[in-house]
Formats: sequence, structure tokens, C-alpha cells
Amino acid sequence: MIDLTGRRVVVTGGSRGIGAACCRLFAKSGAAVLVQYMASDTKALATLQELRRISDAPHAAFRCDVTDPDQVCKLFDAAEARWGGIDCLINNAGVWVHDPLAQLRPERLQATLSVNVVGAFLAARCAIPLLMGSPDASIINISSTAGQRGEAFYSAYAASKGALISATKSWSSELAPQIRVNAVAPGWVDTDMTSDALSGEQREAVIASIPLHRVATPEDVAGPVVFLASSLARHITGEILNVNGGSVLVG
Repeated sequence: MIDLTGRRVVVTGGSRGIGAACCRLFAKSGAAVLVQYMASDTKALATLQELRRISDAPHAAFRCDVTDPDQVCKLFDAAEARWGGIDCLINNAGVWVHDPLAQLRPERLQATLSVNVVGAFLAARCAIPLLMGSPDASIINISSTAGQRGEAFYSAYAASKGALISATKSWSSELAPQIRVNAVAPGWVDTDMTSDALSGEQREAVIASIPLHRVATPEDVAGPVVFLASSLARHITGEILNVNGGSVLVG
């Protein structure tokens, strides 16, 4: 087991899916976790209670809109007040919306880019002063295979995740050597966000396209995230770690 005792981690979009799985695994590894969430107090409280059952580290939850600069700054003010600093930021908050280009509504495009891209930039900007005080600081962006190969009918989402890949590479050079920056690019993952798309015959077709013949669980993604946050990955920065069961063979 990776030992992250004493580490302090902020996870955006941490109340469900991949984010919640990351929160749980960080807690199991000994880290203190701040769960950022936007919509559901109930889900965030459930996640927080689960973390507190896992360990007695000073976990917390904070509601804010990642597209609002002032609210994002308050998120990190809360982390500093509680912990004195942070060691890792997981930029996980995101939306995935079906939007054929011919019917694309500008407000939906803006919403996707605002959450998936602007939110990550705002969080990273506010996190940097706190990360600078850590001996093993890192930022991990949750991208997607869609950002590497594109995705028909989800082009806004694909573009946003491609932007995160470019940001990862840019930030890794800009923030070195003090802060490592990497990304994890999942393929299909069983979450509430993908439940409709991964049903019936569509699910069978997806599984057939994956060499490992299964859809990832959120925990399958959380493991690589925690690895990248650990000292085992201390000489890794600017990397895009693919977690897709072999379905998209890109480096």
C-alpha cells in the first residue's frame, strides 16, 4: 500500500464517480482529503462520512462552483485554514454532454469548457501558492481518451479534455521543479454520468472494443491517480497516463 500519511489532497468533483473513488483511496493511503462538490450536499456528506470511517485524518468537504474565481479561491483559503497548505490537487470536476455539432447550443459549449477547462485553470492557479510549501507537490488532471482521439457527438467534451492534456504538458514545464503535473486519461468508466450510454447493446459493443474485455470501475482510475501523487512517481511529470483497458493505444 502506498503510504501518504500526512499528505493533504484537494479533489474537485469529489462527491461521486472517479472523484469519490480517488477520495476513498487517498484516505486509505493515509492522506487528508478536501472534497470539493457543486450540487449535492447529500452525496458530499455521504462521501465525507465514508472518509471519516476510513481514517481519522482531518477530512472536509467544501461546496463551490469551480467556474467562479472567487469561490475557487475560497476553497483553497479553506484548505489553508484547515491544514496550512496542500500537497496535491486533483482536477476532476467535469461534465459530459451529448451535443451533435449541427445542434450545438452555445450555452452548452460554454458550460462544458467552463467546468472542464476554466475550472481546472482556476483551481491550479489558486493551489500554486499552497503547493509551493510542499516537498512533493503535484497536480493531476483527469483527462480522457476523448481528448486524445476525439469523440463524435461529444466534440465539446473532447476539446475540453484535449485542452487539459495541453495544459498538463505546459504546466509541467512551467511549474518544475517545485510541482509535478501529470494527467490520467480514462476510457469508458462505470459511473452515473455514463450509465445511460453504457446500457444494453451499447455496453456489449463497448466491452467488445476493449482488449481487457471490461469497463473500468472508478477504482481502476483512482489507483493510477494515487500512484502519480506518491513519491513512487517523483521523477514523472508532463505524463499522460492512459487507463483504458488497451482500447486506445496512444502514448
